[in-house]
Amino acid sequence: MLRKLYDWVFSLARHRHATRSLAVVSFAESSFFPIPPDVMLAPMVLAKPERAYFYATVCTIASVLGGILGYAIGYWLEPVGMWMLALLGKADTFEASKALFQQHGAWVILIKGLTPIPFKLITIASGIFQFNLALFIALCVVTRGARFFLVAFVLKRWGPPMLAIVEKRLALFTVLFLVLLVGAFFMVKLIGH
Repeated sequence: MLRKLYDWVFSLARHRHATRSLAVVSFAESSFFPIPPDVMLAPMVLAKPERAYFYATVCTIASVLGGILGYAIGYWLEPVGMWMLALLGKADTFEASKALFQQHGAWVILIKGLTPIPFKLITIASGIFQFNLALFIALCVVTRGARFFLVAFVLKRWGPPMLAIVEKRLALFTVLFLVLLVGAFFMVKLIGH
C-alpha cells in the first residue's frame, strides 16, 4: 500500500499541475500524509533545474502551513493528535518526548525537521506540548527551508549522481549539517556577548 502511494506521489511530479501537487503533498506531509515531498521535489528539480529554488520555496511555504495545521491538531484536538501518534507508533514515548520538548524543544524541531523522520510527529507533538507558536513557526521555516533548499541545490548543481551519494550517506550529511548549525549557533551566542 505504502509503495503504491509513493509511486503515485512520484508520478505527480510529471503531471502538468505538478507545482500545485507539490504544494499539496508538502502541506499534507507536515500534518497527516505519510510520503515526504522530496519524492516529488527531486524529479521536478532534475527535469527543470532552473526552477529548483522556486520548487524549494513552494515546498517550504506549504510545509510550514501544513505544520501549523499539525500544531493545531495537537493543540486543539489532542485526542486526534494522540491517535495519529499512536498510528505512527509514537504514543508510547509520550512522556519521554514531553520531557525532551520541555528541555530542548527548539533543537528537537530543528533537528527532526531535517531528517527523514515524518515531520507530522514534530508538528502534532509541538501542539500537544503547547510549544511557543511563534517560535515553532520560525523554526519550521528554518528547518524545512534548509532541507528543501539543500535538496534543490544539490540536484541543481550535481544532478542524479550526487543524489545517489546523498541518499547513500544521508546520516553523514545530516550530522555534518547539524555540526555546522550548532557551531553557527554558538558563534552567534559568543558574538552577542
